Amino acid sequence: MTANLVVLVSGAVTDAQLAQIRRASPTADVRYFAQREDLEAVIHEADVVAGHVSETALPRATRLRWVQSWSAGPDALMYPAFIESPVIATSCKSNGAIPLAEHAMMLMLMLNRDMPRWMRAQAERRWDAWSHPELNGLTCGIIGLGYSGVDLALKCKAFHMRVVGIRRTPQPTPNVDLLYRQDQLHEFLGESDFIVVTAPRTPETTGMLGEAEFRAMKRTAYYICFSRGGIADDDALLRALNEGWIAGAGLDAHSVEPLPADSPFWSAPNTLVTPHNGASTPFTRQRGIDIFAENLRRYTAGEALINLVDKSLGY
Repeated sequence: MTANLVVLVSGAVTDAQLAQIRRASPTADVRYFAQREDLEAVIHEADVVAGHVSETALPRATRLRWVQSWSAGPDALMYPAFIESPVIATSCKSNGAIPLAEHAMMLMLMLNRDMPRWMRAQAERRWDAWSHPELNGLTCGIIGLGYSGVDLALKCKAFHMRVVGIRRTPQPTPNVDLLYRQDQLHEFLGESDFIVVTAPRTPETTGMLGEAEFRAMKRTAYYICFSRGGIADDDALLRALNEGWIAGAGLDAHSVEPLPADSPFWSAPNTLVTPHNGASTPFTRQRGIDIFAENLRRYTAGEALINLVDKSLGY
């Protein structure tokens, strides 16, 4: 690459992380912008952007060759004009796998042991000792066995759970006892005590869980989603919760975010809602910086990039 490579960076980046990025390509002109709007004001000068390029700014990005998304799932970039453009995209997939798997385990434990019951008792200063279940021996069904799904499988094994999975490519996966084909979805759902969605939202996965799928689950099973909302049909999920088709849900990802104050999910039976921040740790951000710095080094050296996004699949 030429010495005048212009790299525009936005987002939550510390001085130390910016220095790390600059060390990855000492000859590049790396500029930091606290606000994306300020970055897009000079988008016509950019060869590389770390952050996001809006649909309105893309036509002015005449030199742009590569965008690094700070997200593991680059949904926001997958608008038609960007998909059709020659600009390549990379993501930060894998950076949040560890905390997301931890978040799923937390939700599973809270739902399994009815943590809200203990919280209510504590608020009332009431001693409520009761015989509760355990995760040992239960089956966790994981939809999507990417980085976070694989890490979750490992953590489930530490809790002596059985793990089954379903993924687009049926390849052997560590710590997964049984892998189902996509045409075996209902059998997979009926086998699981927890269904955990770790898959990205794509045209293939959007709405894949509807009324028939929630009715295929055990009435004692729980639904957990931390990747993207919209994979489950909201109306079907609400009916499943309100009418007792399933036992409850742990929802970190939602179809509409922020979740509106009047959303019925806030008060749905046996439902735990968190604000899509299961991966919001400083370690997740640093792993994303590491990914971009390595990619910038590779780009400058003319080497293949990691975490390339397949625009036809959306991830």
